[in-house]
Amino acid sequence: MTETAWDTYAQQKPQRRPVNAAGETTWFNWTQYPDHGPGAEILGISPGSAVLELGCGKGGNLAHVATLGARAVGVDLSLAQLKAANARWADTAQLELRQGDALDFLTRCTDTFDAVFSVFGAVWFTDPARLLPAIRERLRPGGVLAFSQRPPVEGCYGCQASYFTRSEGEDPLVVKRWDYEPPSWTQILREHGFTDATARVLPAPAGSRKIGTMLVHATG
Repeated sequence: MTETAWDTYAQQKPQRRPVNAAGETTWFNWTQYPDHGPGAEILGISPGSAVLELGCGKGGNLAHVATLGARAVGVDLSLAQLKAANARWADTAQLELRQGDALDFLTRCTDTFDAVFSVFGAVWFTDPARLLPAIRERLRPGGVLAFSQRPPVEGCYGCQASYFTRSEGEDPLVVKRWDYEPPSWTQILREHGFTDATARVLPAPAGSRKIGTMLVHATG
């Protein structure tokens, strides 16, 4: 991953809506579709919990975690993403934003967390053989790891390439991502010491949409 790619992505991704369909100013969304799927209850957090998001982007999900009374720490490689997060959520108590690579952050960090999560974020774009041990080191006993991403294209597993288009005449920016089917994710998590690992594909909402969302959950 390069910072340039994620800054480009930040410019292309629209801001989160002011309110969701229920009229709420903060909310949690695991999927790529608005007002769809489960929420923050997946993380099992309560007031006073410490929660880390890897690849927090513009901070919408993390801000919601903070409103639940948790200490909400987010790390993202893109300064553009973090500037947007600061601009919108600057007044949110217990929200902490850090700039840097997720693996580097985990390696340097001395805090522990009750939950670590990633929504189409750093867990998708970092080698799990390196990232999962680092996450487990920072999880408190019984802590939750949960992440979501698109399901893999059939037959395309392991390290794949994602492309971000730029202006006309410029080559696309390329980053690596790691795609596995649900049974493979549960096996990989178990191999790295996680327990109660589950992985499922949430169907897309009704309509013309066809691509679901993979949601993975485990305890450390």
